[in-house]
Amino acid sequence: MTQILEVKGLVAGYGASPILHGLDFSVPAGGVATILGANGAGKTTTLRAVSGLIRPAGEVRFAGERIDRLSTEDIARRGIAHVPDGRGTFVHLSVEENLRLGAYTRRDPAGVARDFERVFALFPVLQQRRRQQAGTLSGGEQQMLAISRALMLRPKLLLMDEPSFGLAPLIVREIFRIMRMVNEEEGVAILLVEQNASLALELASRAYLLETGRLVVSGSADELRADDAVRRSYLGY
Repeated sequence: MTQILEVKGLVAGYGASPILHGLDFSVPAGGVATILGANGAGKTTTLRAVSGLIRPAGEVRFAGERIDRLSTEDIARRGIAHVPDGRGTFVHLSVEENLRLGAYTRRDPAGVARDFERVFALFPVLQQRRRQQAGTLSGGEQQMLAISRALMLRPKLLLMDEPSFGLAPLIVREIFRIMRMVNEEEGVAILLVEQNASLALELASRAYLLETGRLVVSGSADELRADDAVRRSYLGY
């Protein structure tokens, strides 16, 4: 299977101390991969290194092209959208203004207009709130806005960092349902970091387990689900 993202020997961190120690992983084109691990394992750092928010060592290839020395903006222009932990909405701007910022690299006004309708169809509550200040939305609505803003880029790969964090179970299920729809119907690949390992393994076909900045287990989602150590530590049964 063709891999849209290939990472080899990834080393990254903040200051002089690396947090990631030579990670090798990939995301299949049109597929979903998840990175699991405890708090502090390096999951968020991994996504930041891929999207250029921190400068990594090693090799990161997207659609066959090395991107590990590109700026975050140039990486976004190539089709990688990042939904960060904490949602990252611009709280003093309206919902519509946040969405327009998501499309800032695009030069197709007609396509952007169509994508407004597309994300409003996915998340109808955002259409109702389009003039509302983002900071006044509920936590679930802000997560919907963060995902919609990323989709306005028309990405080929979506990096998602803890999309379920702090949300009610019904909202989480709806967000994961829409993520699956975007993946299956639009072919958007997803690299998912998620504390809810059970939900992540339902969505993903490929999974990696990260401990203190090192990949210790990798395989299909079914293989990790069947692994006794993973089940006890991350799935709770």
